[in-house]
Amino acid sequence: MKTDKSDILALLRNSEDYVSGQQLCDKFDVTRTAVWKVINQLKEEGYLIESVPRKGYRLVESPTDILSESEIASRLTTKWAGRKVYYYDVTGSTNNDAKRLAEEGDPHGTVVVADIQNAGKGRRGRQWQTLPGTALSFTLLLRPEFAADKASMITLVMALSVAEAVEEAADIAATIKWPNDIVVNKKKICGMLTEMTMTPEMDEIQYIVVGAGINVNNGSSDEFQEEIRRTATSLKIETGRHFSRAKLLERVLVRFEANYAVFLETLDLSRLRDAYQRHLQGVGAEVRVLDPAGEYTGVSQGIDDRGELIVIKDNGEKVQVYAGEVSVRGLYGYV
Repeated sequence: MKTDKSDILALLRNSEDYVSGQQLCDKFDVTRTAVWKVINQLKEEGYLIESVPRKGYRLVESPTDILSESEIASRLTTKWAGRKVYYYDVTGSTNNDAKRLAEEGDPHGTVVVADIQNAGKGRRGRQWQTLPGTALSFTLLLRPEFAADKASMITLVMALSVAEAVEEAADIAATIKWPNDIVVNKKKICGMLTEMTMTPEMDEIQYIVVGAGINVNNGSSDEFQEEIRRTATSLKIETGRHFSRAKLLERVLVRFEANYAVFLETLDLSRLRDAYQRHLQGVGAEVRVLDPAGEYTGVSQGIDDRGELIVIKDNGEKVQVYAGEVSVRGLYGYV
């Protein structure tokens, strides 16, 4: 039987005392040699594990920030989100990876994570890259049973989940620039892209992938691509602290699983609307909407139950914005 390193790591992490080699053998039905090999692998990866004869093993300290399948899986407390994890040191796009895995039959809740993403995908076909050890780049695969016209709201569910997770992990206020940019101190720390694939008959959703890139451990603005240096930031820049990306991912998945369950009850944002509005930037303030039919300004009234942005135009007309770029006064250079 193959020893699951993440299970042993999780048991050590959650134990307040030593765990004997025999306990590990009995728990996972493996030999002492197999346990010893896993312990040595973990030590080589930077985990400080104390080994005491007749007592066993105790996890003293984990690396400050390590991304691996074992580290991520050992932290998960969710029921389905992230219960299957793929980790890559380097990849082009986690969204592309998740779509490939979806086509190969991987289940609802599969998560793809990468340390380095060199062809990340943003809105309007924009590409972005991440440096090693800095960003949390991940994509969650969903296989929903609801109608396609509900899919756009999943982006807002993830935005709320990321904002809540950032606040929990970093103890810092995180807001949302509609519909899905996460903002800290008026600068962007996270962007998202949701993509949907229909069945060949185009009568139902085959799968949805929702990807996010969170700037976590970037040490300075010089580490960002030139075109975003003025508008981007990271958790480390804003707090002066280094964060575990695996722990942050666990918080995101916990919050998403809970918020997604609420969304499924009504298939709209009616029960999440208040929480989303509390994080939403610019409610009651001037916004500029870059509509294909023509740019206009107005005052944001927040979102409706479908996640559309309600704007009162300068001429008094009330409109629901369902797509497009929206600039909020005071953010990203809009003054």
